[in-house]
Amino acid sequence: MLHPTRRRLLLICAISVLWIAAVLLADRGAGIWTQRTLGAFTWLLLLALLRGESRSVRYQVGAVIVAATMLEYTASPLLGLYTYRLHNVPSFVPPGHGLVYLAALTIGGAMYGTRAGVWFPRAVLVVAGAWAVWGLAISARPDVGGAVLFLFLAAFILRGRAPLVYAAAFVVTAYLEIVGTNVGTWAWAHHAPLGLVSLGNPPSGIAGGYCFLDMVGIFVAARLARVHAPEVMLEPAPEPAVA
Repeated sequence: MLHPTRRRLLLICAISVLWIAAVLLADRGAGIWTQRTLGAFTWLLLLALLRGESRSVRYQVGAVIVAATMLEYTASPLLGLYTYRLHNVPSFVPPGHGLVYLAALTIGGAMYGTRAGVWFPRAVLVVAGAWAVWGLAISARPDVGGAVLFLFLAAFILRGRAPLVYAAAFVVTAYLEIVGTNVGTWAWAHHAPLGLVSLGNPPSGIAGGYCFLDMVGIFVAARLARVHAPEVMLEPAPEPAVA
């Protein structure tokens, strides 16, 4: 029999991975009303998953969605860092950010206090670093921006408050970005604004950017918890290792 926390981990990870792929594939060649329908179902799925979470987690997910939505409209339509297929911000993107963050938070919490919690962030740094080097030295499309973002990712993992969440965010967002760019849901510009920094499609260290959203979620939730629920702890309690 699986430990309840392990069952919850598998449920959220499986739903997030499968739903992200299903939505991105369904969006291929779809019109605006299909996007809106996918967005509505993504919201329903996210809300259903959040029913089983603590108030602190709900605060964090809500804060991430607000920050991510503001960032999406700034980075895509305004700055042109990346462009969605219909030149909009699809309605499934804001709740999708919530799913991604919830998956990262759940993975990080499940590894807290276990042996995996020691080697997992190190493994992520090795893989992310290799990807950044590949983007700089080998890729046909130079990726200086990805290498810069990798440095932010490394700083978050090595010095941040929740290294396991940041490491998990790399895994989930790397999957999201690889699938999304390959099916054509969005495409990254060749250069950042002003044309000074080249970008991969996707940038190798894009999870470093997502970590800023994670930081916002943790920061806002800490402040709200002090006001509304001071007994809520933001750091997950250690879980026993499950063989």
